[in-house]
Amino acid sequence: MIRPKFISGALLFVTAGSMTNGASAITAELGKKCEVLTAKAFPPRVIGNPAAGSAKGSGKDAQAYFNKCVKNGGKVDDGSSQEAK
Repeated sequence: MIRPKFISGALLFVTAGSMTNGASAITAELGKKCEVLTAKAFPPRVIGNPAAGSAKGSGKDAQAYFNKCVKNGGKVDDGSSQEAK
């Protein structure tokens, strides 16, 4: 049986460790905006089935596009990542 003291201590350790890596959190508004832009740039191959993949690019491409959006504050060039591929 796991003792509650150990669980709370482990959660505290994980939380403190994630805060000290120097990464800053993004706002919910920025995350939602970039998620919508990424979904428009990389539409799903089959609507409603995320396992079917994207009609354009790969998962790495979509993740890079999202990260670029967050880095630029929600502003990305339309088609810039698509032209390179």
